[in-house]
Amino acid sequence: MAKPDETSEIIERIYDVAVDPSRYEAMLDVWEQRLSVLRLKADEEASLPIEADTGIEAHLERADIFLQRLFDLQADAGRSPLDLEAKAAFLVDQALRIDSVNEAARATLGLAPGRALDGLPLHSDDVAKLKAAIRRQLPAKTPEPTLLRFTSASSDRSILFHVALYLPGNGQTPFVLVRTTELGWPTHLSKTMREAFNLTAAEVEVVRALAEGRSLREISEERGRSLATVRTQISAILAKTETHSQTELIRLTLGLMDVVGTIPASRNGSLGASTLLPIPFRSRLTPDGRRSDWIEFGDPGGRPLLFLPLDYGMIRWSRQAEIAAEQRGIRVISVVRPGYGFSAPLPAKVSYREGVGADLRGLLDHLGIEKAAALVLGADLRFAMALARLDPTRLTGIFGCSAALPVVNARQYERMGKWHRFILANARYAPRILPFLVRSGFALARSVGKESFFRSVNASSPADLRTFSDPEIRAAILLGSDICLSSEHSAHDVFARECIDSESDWADLVRACSVPVRLLQGAEDPQTPAQTVRELMPVFPHLDIEIVEDAGQLLFFQHWPRVLDELETMLPK
Repeated sequence: MAKPDETSEIIERIYDVAVDPSRYEAMLDVWEQRLSVLRLKADEEASLPIEADTGIEAHLERADIFLQRLFDLQADAGRSPLDLEAKAAFLVDQALRIDSVNEAARATLGLAPGRALDGLPLHSDDVAKLKAAIRRQLPAKTPEPTLLRFTSASSDRSILFHVALYLPGNGQTPFVLVRTTELGWPTHLSKTMREAFNLTAAEVEVVRALAEGRSLREISEERGRSLATVRTQISAILAKTETHSQTELIRLTLGLMDVVGTIPASRNGSLGASTLLPIPFRSRLTPDGRRSDWIEFGDPGGRPLLFLPLDYGMIRWSRQAEIAAEQRGIRVISVVRPGYGFSAPLPAKVSYREGVGADLRGLLDHLGIEKAAALVLGADLRFAMALARLDPTRLTGIFGCSAALPVVNARQYERMGKWHRFILANARYAPRILPFLVRSGFALARSVGKESFFRSVNASSPADLRTFSDPEIRAAILLGSDICLSSEHSAHDVFARECIDSESDWADLVRACSVPVRLLQGAEDPQTPAQTVRELMPVFPHLDIEIVEDAGQLLFFQHWPRVLDELETMLPK
């Protein structure tokens, strides 16, 4: 238990961080002064986790309420309501001109900023009614939204228009937000559905027609097919998508419409980002109904390589490395782990490492891949080993870059960089408080920007800071890690869960691994420094481990040519 003065200071720091994440490091320092002693004592007495301080935990729960509100405000800051709409939507200014539109409105209604409402595909009297409804919204302080039903002048289909006042905040001029029932079909959705569910082009068109509200008779007439043929196609689609009704199929499709897209070439203006090509997410449904995503680059017909990208979610390589994968005939399958990006989280009672291992096997089954090698970063080593235990003949080899092996004592935590130690040691010794610590850390990263946050976290590794200074590498890391943290995503909850999993004992999993394992370990890795690696080498003598000087946790991004050279012997023939 903490002394009264220590407890008061910790509680004060907790509330400081809940309202101002920039004070995170001050909380880290105070917390560490207390826990470093308790960790050593816990090891000596074999008592894990550390006995909870119920007073501090109660304050954590209260502070977390404030932090969650701050997190929500961060996510919403600067976002247009159009960003959240899959259906056609647009903003109208006080002059009754269109201020901004989303892609669905551009595609289905032919709208563009600056145009008049008369350009809508509506009859003139309906346009007049819409204008009147918009005018009624603007003078009022709390107007009631209006719902209007019109008939499209181009297709004779009914369209609903939902008209509501939109206040941007900060004293800015109000707009009127107009939402419609017109669905925009995202550019990459057809390709994604073909790849994710093995649908034919004709089957995708049937799905699109159903999502747009067409009846079976309308579909058969438009496509020049009999009703029986359309019904047969729908039966095949339901089987491939593992849905059980048209309603369930449409719900799945609408869900994909909300989220499918590409990883953009640049989201934060980082130097070198424009050299990265956009890559579409691919999706499948797991047997328990969860969405599971991945991306692919390199040679589509090449030798398969599973890439497991660390808990930061760094799913992209530098542009030169991605080109090299294609030139070498390597098909890179970069996995979005459960709970990251749009991949659904695992059920709470499922072991995270075993669940990810099962998902990896399911993905390889889905892709029809019998053999693959695995390239892993950090503690993702345990996921590849979980797959190897589940399916011993599936992997031809595991290649780790600054892989995190199971830490066995408090002294090994003490050697870590202070940020890594703070999160991972608490994951092992005080897991109940970890979710707050991770959420507040993510809030800090959003406040200062991922680039600044990354430099702070890795400040103890000169090699990592030099590597991160390379514009192409920095662009790949910042872009790829958007599945972990961006304006659209925050994987803080599952990040905490994953850290607790990585710091529980998985030494038996390492010992049981019968697949060839080659590990290049960075001497300046802030999570697993060279002294810890040397201590663990005799514990796991069957692993082929080499310490690389002047390299840190970003060893792969720094030395990818060497890594790809050595991987050649592990890739399936």
